[in-house]
Amino acid sequence: MDYNFIVSEEEKGERLDVYLHNKLLAQEISRSHIQKLIRNKKVLINGIAKSECHYKIKQKEEIILLDRGSEQNYLIKAESISLNIVYEDEHLIVIDKPAGMIVHPTDGNRSGTLLQGLLAHCRNLSTINPQRPGIVHRLDKDTSGVLVAAKDNQTHQNLAAQFKNRKVLRKYIILVKGLVRFDEGVIEQPIGRDFRNRQKMAVVINGKEAITFYKVIQRYSDHTLLELNLKTGRTHQIRVHFAYLGYPVVGDKTYGKREKDLVLFRQAVHSSELGFYHPESKEFVKFCSPLPEDIQAAIRKLC
Repeated sequence: MDYNFIVSEEEKGERLDVYLHNKLLAQEISRSHIQKLIRNKKVLINGIAKSECHYKIKQKEEIILLDRGSEQNYLIKAESISLNIVYEDEHLIVIDKPAGMIVHPTDGNRSGTLLQGLLAHCRNLSTINPQRPGIVHRLDKDTSGVLVAAKDNQTHQNLAAQFKNRKVLRKYIILVKGLVRFDEGVIEQPIGRDFRNRQKMAVVINGKEAITFYKVIQRYSDHTLLELNLKTGRTHQIRVHFAYLGYPVVGDKTYGKREKDLVLFRQAVHSSELGFYHPESKEFVKFCSPLPEDIQAAIRKLC
């Protein structure tokens, strides 16, 4: 898979390695690995290979990162990993992912991922993306809950289309700092790269459409437990939207801060329900995951 970018006016003057690292943040490719690719002439600028990491990019330049091919192959070797399987048939598998587990290998995390466990468990996985077989969608490393993987390409394409066309039910439970004012509402704020810190996402005028419906479950003295229904799936959408409103997610060290009294060592975000039309039966199916003990423990401290 090649990555292709056009430099905007706001991005001109950045170092080549920094620019590509920021662009590929969601793919979790390290800056050191990007520098290696540049030195190995795997990056083209206007069709010409560049090997200088410090090169200052110019507006309207076309930058292409060539397919990394075999450099990724070693990352996806099967591993015998215990998986909490919610549902499985010949077409797909639904997993309840624990917090702390990465969905697929990255440069800094080459083993112990959900994908490697799937490769060991499943005879077949879809090959739409050979570097991430079976992976239709992701959850952040520190987000727990249900997600689905595809065993064949037809199933993968069907599920991907449902995500794209917003036919998938995605419910989350989150705990935030502060008292959310309204019992329910919708956040419609576009999300894109933070201009002040390119390693973070933010609500920005020219960002991608992002829609989050929310409903208050319980208010505590200075915290709120909410149920969310996501209509889009932008990077860090939940965390960015609620930090923007002034209600950072508990435990989120990127967009909020740790709360020592609650002893929660990850962001309090849990994928509680996932529903979609089964690609084979065409029936709407829904899968649930109970709230993990660490978030329950944090809630008990608030009662």
